[in-house]
Amino acid sequence: MRRGRQAVCIYLMSAVLAACSAQVPSWRSKAASCVEELGRQEAPSLFPLEYHSLLDTYEHGEALYHVRKDDKGADEYYLLAFQKGELLQSEVKRKKKQQAAEKQRLIAEMAAKAEEERLMRAAAEAEIRLQAQQLSAAVEAAQTAQKKPKKTVPPLPASYTVRRGETLPQISARSEIYNDASLWPLIFRANRDQIRDPKRLWPGQVFAIPRNFSRSEADEARRYSIKNSQK
Repeated sequence: MRRGRQAVCIYLMSAVLAACSAQVPSWRSKAASCVEELGRQEAPSLFPLEYHSLLDTYEHGEALYHVRKDDKGADEYYLLAFQKGELLQSEVKRKKKQQAAEKQRLIAEMAAKAEEERLMRAAAEAEIRLQAQQLSAAVEAAQTAQKKPKKTVPPLPASYTVRRGETLPQISARSEIYNDASLWPLIFRANRDQIRDPKRLWPGQVFAIPRNFSRSEADEARRYSIKNSQK
């Protein structure tokens, strides 16, 4: 900031001296104006090294102009200072644009985070309400069940009589059998004495329905079913 104030003083001094001089280097006023403008644009804080280099170049021109009375030499430094100033102005604009974009990004991130937290709170509250409703419904259902007489569930049949046109998958898919058509190999294996071809059944045949089978046996039956369906 000290350099910025010095730049303003230099510019004002230059204007006074310009009024008293009959011949002023052509680039002096443009260079001084550029230095002053950059001081207002926060160039000293954004690009301190570049701005100090610009001031050094301008002050070198001032020394040649006022001390050595070398107008031509001074104008070369004024021109160089002006060129540096234009480049620095471009960098200042780019930097400020970048800072503005970064600020907008941070604001957007904060807004998104706040919205996410709000949604999480709303979801947690909804979950609590749902659990309370489910608990209330469960309590009510339990109380209702206690009032109603318990229904006896009929036992699953241990055998099945084949009807005309039925197949093993159809029998296996029946709700009172397995409710799963792919488990038909269990019936087939338990009734090999009656079934030579699983695709040919006869009405009136009575098949035993296995009940106490393991999960691995069920998985094997499903694999066998899939394998035979691909033939």
